Amino acid sequence: MSGRPAHRLPGALLAAFAVAALAELVSVAVDARTGQLLAKPLLMPLLAAYVAARGGPRLLVAALLLGWGGDVFLLSSADGAFLAGMGCFAAGHLCYLVLFGRRRTRAGLAFGYGLALVVALALLWSGLPAELRVPVAVYSLLLAAMACRASALGPLAGAGGALFLLSDTLIATGVAEAPQPPAADLWIMLTYIAAQALLTAGILRSRPRTHD
Repeated sequence: MSGRPAHRLPGALLAAFAVAALAELVSVAVDARTGQLLAKPLLMPLLAAYVAARGGPRLLVAALLLGWGGDVFLLSSADGAFLAGMGCFAAGHLCYLVLFGRRRTRAGLAFGYGLALVVALALLWSGLPAELRVPVAVYSLLLAAMACRASALGPLAGAGGALFLLSDTLIATGVAEAPQPPAADLWIMLTYIAAQALLTAGILRSRPRTHD
């Protein structure tokens, strides 16, 4: 009897994450700022708590909490908040890269991600504020590397890496004042939430109940 609450904790945390994700997406869809301020900061801590309850890698917990830092910074319009948020996400990508280890990635996939990176930067470069061009380029290189390497863990993590790249590319188009799809903010959050969840699932599946 005493083990049941602990056994149920991961499921409860995952359900709470799903509820917070739904609340965030609805809030973005209806442009409810208060709902976003309440729901978005809950997402990554709940997912990180789920990983911890599963006995997952500490580096994965760190990556998700760094994502939480990025989420919180991007809620702010203060000077420097965008760069601070980007820095948090960059540190999270480094955690992911370490987690992926030295598994091989297909050369064709690496070429595709590299080409996508070059094309995206070429199209957005002139529209980016001058002070953001170099930081965005460095961050984009790190993001593309993470997205590409994620595929080495299998389809779940690979899809998560691809969606993370898509989400951040949509953010970059907004910063560069380039054309965006309808309901861009909703697509950004939907792909971001799915990316973090799929990366988490892929890493847990490849390294069950490990402690790093």
